[in-house]
Amino acid sequence: MFKKILIANRGEIAVRIIRSCKELGIKTVAVYSIADNESMHVKMADESICIGGIKSSESYLNIPAILTAAELTGAEAIHPGYGFLSENYKFARVLEEHNITFIGPKSEHIKIMGDKVSARTVISKTGIPLVPGSKGPVKNIKELKKVSKEIGLPIIIKAAAGGGGKGMKVVEDESELENAYNLTKSEAEVNFGNDEIYVEKFLRNPKHIEFQIFADNYQNVIHLGERDCSIQRRHQKLIEEAPAYEIDQEEKEKLLNVIIKAMKDIKYRGAGTIEMLYENKKFYFIEMNTRIQVEHPVTEMITGIDIVSEQIKASAGKKLTIQQKDIKFRGHAIECRINAENPETFIPSPGTINMYNPPGGPRCES
Repeated sequence: MFKKILIANRGEIAVRIIRSCKELGIKTVAVYSIADNESMHVKMADESICIGGIKSSESYLNIPAILTAAELTGAEAIHPGYGFLSENYKFARVLEEHNITFIGPKSEHIKIMGDKVSARTVISKTGIPLVPGSKGPVKNIKELKKVSKEIGLPIIIKAAAGGGGKGMKVVEDESELENAYNLTKSEAEVNFGNDEIYVEKFLRNPKHIEFQIFADNYQNVIHLGERDCSIQRRHQKLIEEAPAYEIDQEEKEKLLNVIIKAMKDIKYRGAGTIEMLYENKKFYFIEMNTRIQVEHPVTEMITGIDIVSEQIKASAGKKLTIQQKDIKFRGHAIECRINAENPETFIPSPGTINMYNPPGGPRCES
């Protein structure tokens, strides 16, 4: 087991990871920007080290600074949390080259699943059903028109490197195709540095159901059930709950068997989330997240399994001690994302918090 882990993140996920490390008897290193020197994660960690300025590019996205911090403190592994560098395959690869363990999947899996086009290509070979769409990137308007005729309008044009609800345009009418294509490519380039786009059939009223899986280095794979993330605004999740209701249980069990086989086939390691759309009793793959999710606590609450601890153990080369038959689902859990915004216009409106009453209960990561 690791003796010391550096957490390349901030805020509640850093606090969450520190809690698991303490329970496992592992020392922790917090990194922070100059704006976060009084943050909770900095106070909770055994050691802390400033890695740069207020901008994320100067600190939490600064790979050389994080690597230097790990080497200075003797950290054997780095947990990236979610966001920032958690799905950056280049970061994972650099750590591999420096003999520092990346607590997450192999860099090759992050790379494949981080590009939505390559993810669709890999998943299409596993038997997991896909949303009808383009077989690869759509390179021009002519190709876009051809695909839209094949699958039928409405369609959704997506950035291949997209995420966070950005780089997506729904097209209802053929006259909108060219404008939507240009806008999506432009948004993709600005937000992700990659203007490659692809197309899917737009499902009008689906549920957004995601499946939590976990694998060790020895092709032992389990699932921890599903979460319903259907309540969203601008493609951003607001409410997440587990388990999901009003879904066909027989179809769900069939899909889970296919997912587990697929993860074994690609030799996946660590925590992962298979995101699906569900409409008319059918599931359709949209993407895979190769990291811990913001909404992982709802799964932990109904299974009693500490997903972060399991991530750490798997990355340390430990075999999964939990078998599928050991997983018992009890109760129901809901997570709500609170947004700092003007309550009348819903425009983002962060500011100083003058009063804060933390909620009761067994967990508060804040």
